[in-house]
Amino acid sequence: MENLKTLLKLARMSILEEFENKKLIDKNKWIEKYPFLAKKRACFVTLKLKDKPRGSNLRGCIGSILPYRPLIDDVIANAKAAAFEDPRFTPLTPQEFDRVKIEVSVLTIPQKLEYEDKEDLMRKIRPGVDGVILQLANHQATFLPSVWEELPVFELFFAHLCLKAGLPGDCLSYHPVIYTYQAIEIKED
Repeated sequence: MENLKTLLKLARMSILEEFENKKLIDKNKWIEKYPFLAKKRACFVTLKLKDKPRGSNLRGCIGSILPYRPLIDDVIANAKAAAFEDPRFTPLTPQEFDRVKIEVSVLTIPQKLEYEDKEDLMRKIRPGVDGVILQLANHQATFLPSVWEELPVFELFFAHLCLKAGLPGDCLSYHPVIYTYQAIEIKED
């Protein structure tokens, strides 16, 4: 995919549309100029506050695991959802919008990872490369590959992922289903 920085501009304009309450994005023109936006791809949009210390600067993160709509629609919808519908946060304010840094992660299709036990999983997972989806019964959660930057230790990464799924921190002992994927990450400077 070329011109990936355009995804950042698209995400920012999507949020701005909500603040200005008017249409700023002509999807046909964008697709004409950047045909890759018409391909079905899944993405996550992450918002971080620039002036907060690392680790506590997350301001919203919403995405799609599987590609089911054109990338342009996925970026627009997920940017707006990250800004205004992430249940962990109040809606983004115009003042915060000026201080927010946007990241867009375009995902590969998740692949089921077969493993025998925790040690085998530890050998097969690639920290910093693999995003992980954890499923157990009716619980599910995912961490993007970039989460390894803040949780670089396998045990810590999976304990937090288990908790995010609403499971005990040691949920790997129940042998959950694991999927991995990779992401092309585009970040504002």
